[in-house]
Parts: sequence; C-alpha cells; structure tokens
Amino acid sequence: MSVEEAVVDAEPRRRRGRSRFGVILVAVIALLFGVPWATLVWSGNAWPAPVFIAGTLVVALVAAIFPVLMFRGHGRHDDRSARIADTTLGVVWVLFVWSVLGQLLGLVLALAGVPDPVRSRVVTASVLVISLILLIWGYTEAMRVSRVREIDVTIPRLGAGLDGLRVVLITDTHYGPTDRARWSRGVVDVINSLNPDIVAHTGDIADGEVPQRIDQASPLGDVRASMARVYVTGNHEYMSGAAGWVEYMTSLGWDSLHNRHLLVTRGGDTLVVAGVDDRTAAGSGVPGHHMDHEAALAGTDPELPVLLLAHQPQQITGAVAHGIDLQLSGHTHGGQMWPFHYLVRIDQPVLQGLSRHSERTQLYTSRGTGFWGPPFRIFAPSEITLLTLHTEK
Repeated sequence: MSVEEAVVDAEPRRRRGRSRFGVILVAVIALLFGVPWATLVWSGNAWPAPVFIAGTLVVALVAAIFPVLMFRGHGRHDDRSARIADTTLGVVWVLFVWSVLGQLLGLVLALAGVPDPVRSRVVTASVLVISLILLIWGYTEAMRVSRVREIDVTIPRLGAGLDGLRVVLITDTHYGPTDRARWSRGVVDVINSLNPDIVAHTGDIADGEVPQRIDQASPLGDVRASMARVYVTGNHEYMSGAAGWVEYMTSLGWDSLHNRHLLVTRGGDTLVVAGVDDRTAAGSGVPGHHMDHEAALAGTDPELPVLLLAHQPQQITGAVAHGIDLQLSGHTHGGQMWPFHYLVRIDQPVLQGLSRHSERTQLYTSRGTGFWGPPFRIFAPSEITLLTLHTEK
C-alpha cells in the first residue's frame, strides 16, 4: 500500500472513531442527567405542569451546556469554564448515584403499600437531602488541608543506620482552576512540622502549565527535608507541559527523578531513591520521556535497598521485575467520590494503602493530597503521608 493509499484509508477510520466517541459521550451524558431527571422530575411525582416543564428544561439546558464548558475549561484552559463544568460533574454524579439508590427505597415503599405520588416524593426528598449533605461535606473535605496519615513500613534490606527514616509523601496536588495558593502553603506547613528526612511528590502536580499555576506551586520551594526532596511526573504533566514542570521543580531545589536515582546515606548505610516517568510518558510526544527502570537504576549496587517513585500503582509490575523494595504512588485519589472507587479498581491493582506484590516488593498508594476536577471528596479523604521506614529486627 502506498503512502497516499494509507492516508486515504486512515481518514474513514478517524471519522468512525470520532463517531463512536460522539455516541459514547451522548450516551454517558444522557445517563448521568437522565436518571436524576427521571427520579426527581418525572417518576410518579405528579408535579404540576409548570414544575415538570421547568425542571425538564433546566436539566436539558445544563446537560447541553456541560460538554461545551468541559471542552472550553480543560481543552482550552479556560479556568472559569472548568470550575463550572467540574462542579456540575460532581453534583450530577452524586445525584445520579443517589437517584439509583433511591429507586431501592421506592421499591421498599411500594412493597409497604405506600402509593404515588407520596412514594416518589419521599424518594425525591431523600435523594435531594442526602445529596446536599454529601456535597457540602465533600466540598469541605476537598478544600481542607489534608490530614496526616502515619504508616510504618518494614524493609528487611534497610540498614540499621537508616532505621526510623521519615519519608513524607504528597501526590496529586492538581493545582488547577480553583486557586489554592493558601491551601498549598498550609500543606507545606504540615510537611515541615513532620521533620522529614525525605519528601516525595509522585506527580500530577498541576492541571495547567507553570506560568498558569506558579502562585499555587511556588510554596513547594519552602518544603524542608534533611536529606532529599524528590519528584516524578504523573500523567497530568503530559497534558500540562511536563518538561516545564520538571525544570520548575528543579529550580525550586527539588531533585526531579526523570528516570534516574540518587543515594541517601546515614549511619554508614545507604538507600537508593529512584524515580521513573509516568507510564503515559512514551505516548505523550515529549522528547526523552518514557518509563525506564533500567536507566533509573543504572550503576546502583544491587545489594542496596531501593525506594522508587512511580505515579501509578499499575507501574508496580516493573518494580517487581527490578527488585524494588518499596514503590510510592498516587493517581487513584482513593476513588475521590464514592462509588467511583469501583471504576478505579478496573484500571489499577490497588486503590489505596500499603500492599505487598512479591516477597521483596511493597507498594504504598496514597489517596492523594489534592483533588482533580469536581471539588468534592466523598468517602475518600485526602492525605499527607508520613512513612517511617524500619529494618527487620
């Protein structure tokens, strides 16, 4: 096949791909908005005609505007559009989930002999009250400075001189359309209060390029650690100028572990601290960026214990293959908004916490320090993690 024939043949495939995407997008939006509409407006509520018409028009209008705002906000980096779209997504997700669960309540009431419209109006009121409570609580959880989560990790190969090493992990700060410069300073104050030996940031630092988010990110320059401050890229960097973020973090005095390592030594014992690019890096088009464990560990003594930074838990397969002792990751946000947790587990081997993946290799997955998109955290609190490393006694 000639080049010209290949180009001609590729165009119909691209059109079919765009058509499929369009159909899926319309179906998802129809489902997300349609289920709450059916529960709150239609169903057996028997609302007066003006209420029914007004409710239907509002839902239809928001559903029509939502993808436009999402594209403008995240495609063109219009922060105002992004804030509206993200908040809308969070609200409709909660209404969708509790509308589905509300149908179970409706079934119970029906079996108990409660007739419509009383039955449907009880369901509607329950869905609205629960959703409002969860959204207020979830917003408060998202905006507060993360709580500290303390974890003890035993690493048998860790030398006695490094026993008690304090590693503070932050990840998924997602500096973005909502200005969280004050929140960022609060996070830094908490980190410094923990007297860390190592501070690690495992990526998804921001949604947007450095000039857009510099006010929110600049407090990271004030983070204090006695031995090292280290950073690796996440998947969102590859939509937000990864090379610029690597350079900026370096300018703040952090070691950007772009497929490389450094050594930390105390009491005559040494720990290899390595990092790899996110698994999406190779397909990002950013020159020289790809996940490369061999490069990250090149020249290290194989007898030394290794702490690896890798953004996604799914990268644990490479860690196991290369004999890593402990991998630190984020990416999952712990699900962020229940029950999105179950969808995350389709893609990732772990949702959050400490897990073992071979006789040698352990993984710690943070629920994330910030949030992405919807400014809500529901049954998935954010965290600043203090990991204390211990040698086997």
